[in-house]
Amino acid sequence: MAINTDKNSYTVLFATAMVIVVGTLLAFVASYFKEQITENKRIEKQQNILYAMGVNENDETSVEFVSKSVVGQEFSKYITKQYVVIGTEAVEDSKAYLIDIKKEAAAAKNPTYKRRLPLFVGEKDNATFYIIPVRGKGLWDAIWGYVAIDNQLVVQGVFFDHAGETPGLGSNIKERFFMDDFKGEHFLDGETFKGITASKGNSDPKNKDKLDFEVDAIAGATITGDGISAMLKKDLQLYLPYLKTLKQ
Repeated sequence: MAINTDKNSYTVLFATAMVIVVGTLLAFVASYFKEQITENKRIEKQQNILYAMGVNENDETSVEFVSKSVVGQEFSKYITKQYVVIGTEAVEDSKAYLIDIKKEAAAAKNPTYKRRLPLFVGEKDNATFYIIPVRGKGLWDAIWGYVAIDNQLVVQGVFFDHAGETPGLGSNIKERFFMDDFKGEHFLDGETFKGITASKGNSDPKNKDKLDFEVDAIAGATITGDGISAMLKKDLQLYLPYLKTLKQ
C-alpha cells in the first residue's frame, strides 16, 4: 500500500505551525497579563502610600483613594524623595517603591545580607512625612500597610490592608474608625521605642490620650489586632537607627 508522503508532511508542518502560533499567543497573553498585574500593583502601592500621608478622596467616613487616572501624577507631586535605608544610612533611589519587603525579610535570614528598607518622603501643607511600609501576619493570612510619621516619630496617618481576615471583624483594620485612631500616636517614650498596641483593655476608647502607646482594639479580632501591634513594632524598629538621625 502506498503512503501519501506529501499529505503526511503537510499534516506535520501544519501541526508544527499551530504549536508555534499557540505558543506565541500564550506567551503574548502571559506577558500582557504580567504587565497588567505589575501596573495594578504599582497603582495600588502608590494609592496606599498617598493615603497614609493624607492624600485621598475621603469624606467624613469613607476610605477613598486617589483615582487611578491621576495617581501617578499625584505620587510625583507629593512624594518628593525615595530612599533605601540600611542602618543609619539612606541612599536616594527613585525605584525604592519597587522593593518587595517580603522578599527582603526572607533574604535577611542570611546574617550576611544587608536588608534594604524602602522609605518615602512626602511634602504636603508645609509638613514633611516619612512613610514606611510594614508587613505582618493576621489571623488567617498576611496583613500589611503604610505608616506616615514626622521626624519625632509621631504618626501622621496609616493605611492597613489584609489578604483574608474575617469580614466584619479582622477585616476592619482597613476601616476609618480603626485607622484614624493612630493619628497623633507616639512610637517613642523619650528615646525608648515603645511601639503602638491595639489593646482590648485600653481605658481610652475615644483615643484622646496620644502618649499611652495604645489604640482601642477591634472587638472580636484579637489575633488580627495582635498582628498589627507586632507588625508595627517589628518593622518600625528596623528603621529606628536612621529615624533617630532625623531628630537631631
